[in-house]
Amino acid sequence: MLRNYLLTAYKVFMRRKLFTAINLLCIVLTLVVLLVVTALAQEAFYPRGVEGKSDRLLQVIELRGSDAKEERIRTSPPGFKLIEKYLKPVPGAEAVAAVTMPERVSVYQGTQRSELMLRHADADYWRIMNFRLLAGRLFTADDVAQGRFVAVINQSTARKLFGEDAPLGRKFGSAGQSFAVIGVVEDAMHLNALSDIWVPVTTYPSTQYREQMWGNFSALILARSSDDLPRLRKEVKQIASEVSFDDPREWAKAQMWADSKPDLFARTLLQREGDDGGGNLLLAGLGGLMLLFMLLPALNLVNLNMGRMQERSAEIGVRKAFGANSAQLAAQLVLENILLCLAGGVLALGGAALALHWLELSGLIPYLRVSINLAVFGWGLLITLIFGVLSGVLPAWKMSRLDPVHALKGAI
Repeated sequence: MLRNYLLTAYKVFMRRKLFTAINLLCIVLTLVVLLVVTALAQEAFYPRGVEGKSDRLLQVIELRGSDAKEERIRTSPPGFKLIEKYLKPVPGAEAVAAVTMPERVSVYQGTQRSELMLRHADADYWRIMNFRLLAGRLFTADDVAQGRFVAVINQSTARKLFGEDAPLGRKFGSAGQSFAVIGVVEDAMHLNALSDIWVPVTTYPSTQYREQMWGNFSALILARSSDDLPRLRKEVKQIASEVSFDDPREWAKAQMWADSKPDLFARTLLQREGDDGGGNLLLAGLGGLMLLFMLLPALNLVNLNMGRMQERSAEIGVRKAFGANSAQLAAQLVLENILLCLAGGVLALGGAALALHWLELSGLIPYLRVSINLAVFGWGLLITLIFGVLSGVLPAWKMSRLDPVHALKGAI
């Protein structure tokens, strides 16, 4: 019986190519968008690879200071002094790193000038990031303490500056300083890993950064386990209440929040303050939008199915006149929808892979490396199948119960 249903469905698809193409396009586009968006969201919120420890990572990227009456407020990334004096000693953390935001600098290698991104970091940064070391070594606590002018660069920068030559031991200049390359790491796009060059924080031209409470740094706090995150958040909040500014009459109160990746994005996007950064709200909102996005083609499928089945009233009448019952007709019509959804899922998987590959090669997002989440694909295909069945059940059942005489006359 199943073989007969499949054969009938194939004949219907071949006869009604325009309808089949429209339905397939609707399903494919929906799933491609779903897969591409979720792949990018996963890299942003729950990345693997270099930032594979994100499930136990908190970040402090903002210091909020106010006067006693909260009439004057200043918001800025924290400075090195704040991290070193107040956040480094946070109890229970496996590591706390201070790293600057990436900044554009001019880099000179011989007569060649390049515009690249550079970060200043301490040695703990390498304990938190899971970079794959391709050559040489990473700078150590001793390199930082001694203020050695060494640098770690990524693979693309090594090729850009030195071509096919071995980069280790080679030098380049930036801001009047000369750095020797001691290590090469993989390219990475992740929020805290995005850069071309990393140098010790102690290579700043001036030591003024050591006394700054406000600055261009972020603090990365790595918990021993994800269960420690709530406690560390409370610790950071308590530490903020103990911060003493250089001029307490101007700035009497400080606030800081230790955020997970989703909370960090939500706080930045929604401009939220307080203990709850809004990560769960952001994720729920994205999930709701994606569900709504998938509902739209489902409604379109219902309309298409109704129109298609009305056109097939004569065919249904003939089949009923030759003994087909309502259940058999309804099963055939629903099976056609399921087959369309499955075919759309297979095409969408290939389409999403091509779209993500194009994004990687296009350079629109530097160093982007993404892959399709097969779990999301499975759920997306399942939801599409459910919508496909639901969108076909009512029209199929309605048409299967038509009186053969009326159906043959085309009267609905």
